[in-house]
Amino acid sequence: MADKAQLQEAIKTQGEVVRKLKSEKASKEQIDEEVAKLLQLKAQLGGDEGKHVFVLKTAKGTRDYNPKQMAIREKVFNIIISCFKRHGAETIDTPVFELKETLTGKYGEDSKLIYDLKDQGGELLSLRYDLTVPFARYLAMNKITNIKRYHIAKVYRRDNPAMTRGRYREFYQCDFDIAGQYDAMIPDAECLKIVYEILNELDLGDFRIKVGCWVVFDLSLARGLDYYTGVIYEAILSQTIPALVSTPAEQNGADEAGVSVGSVAGGGRYDGLVGMFDPKGRKVPCVGVSIGIERIFSIMEQKAEASSEKVRTTETQVLVASAQKNLLEERLKLTNALWNEGIKAEVLYKKNPKLLSQLQHCEETGIPLVAILGEQELKDGVVKLRNVVSREEVDVPRADLVDEIKKRTL
Repeated sequence: MADKAQLQEAIKTQGEVVRKLKSEKASKEQIDEEVAKLLQLKAQLGGDEGKHVFVLKTAKGTRDYNPKQMAIREKVFNIIISCFKRHGAETIDTPVFELKETLTGKYGEDSKLIYDLKDQGGELLSLRYDLTVPFARYLAMNKITNIKRYHIAKVYRRDNPAMTRGRYREFYQCDFDIAGQYDAMIPDAECLKIVYEILNELDLGDFRIKVGCWVVFDLSLARGLDYYTGVIYEAILSQTIPALVSTPAEQNGADEAGVSVGSVAGGGRYDGLVGMFDPKGRKVPCVGVSIGIERIFSIMEQKAEASSEKVRTTETQVLVASAQKNLLEERLKLTNALWNEGIKAEVLYKKNPKLLSQLQHCEETGIPLVAILGEQELKDGVVKLRNVVSREEVDVPRADLVDEIKKRTL
């Protein structure tokens, strides 16, 4: 009973901490963290029947992404990948964890942020901190001396997260690198051009690209990395989004039109890194750039919230609907025919849905077209194709339906 009383007192005290933070309008992260502690205490106390209460939350420094957020992320990734491919890059993938000795000694003081895993079958492993060191290990292991590659994948840092500013413990990096012996500064110039193209196409706002020596900058994307040498690059974004106000240390590049949100890209040369893995110390000159994708996501999400434009979470081109009852089989036949022709189509999972409900589903999800079947349309061998926005309807012969849908959704 004494333990239970102590636990109840701890719950009361923690509840007061949460209430105080809320009254002081503390950050959401701080409140969530204290609420999680409160829930954990309550879970220890248990319910009336002594059942364990699970605390449902994401781990600190991580987050879930809903369909709207994933649609925004996919758009950003498509723009970045398209740019990388336009510049002739091929892609690789490496394991999410490496031998601990692979990562040791590559990150300076930031080595303490590496996530170490428990001993697995005699191997000491760590989660990858970035994509550059695994890339260098890959080059040395496979004796590759020339490659232009991109790699988009998650990395892990046991850092203090600042999630409202796009700083997480689990996050994506988007890297573009050129390895090989080339005439001076030609690959470097292409890396700068890639940064410009991506930021320009994403339409994030004003930005500037700085070029200088490693000692000049404290890059948030690559701080503490020992393997950079020579010229490095940093892209600073100025943006008028109140939720993304930067710290005083990141105010370089701010003007009267907005505040800087800090680095959104960074990179440079790391000519000696591959040689650290090669038994004979053979060097492979490398230059690359990393896009700060999480900060970009934060900006894009804020812009989407501020905009009245609806974000579509599916790519459905047409909903196959019916105007009368008992047409489920006909709807499924037409939907299957459209799928076979590569058309992105949907059908509601009800035997006899009301036409109004089907049209409302299209309006809510942004589906542009409705293919409506009725008894008369079946007799005439046509489908009534409706534009959801304009509400214009036309009868289209079944044989011409695919071409008509493609023409209207290009």
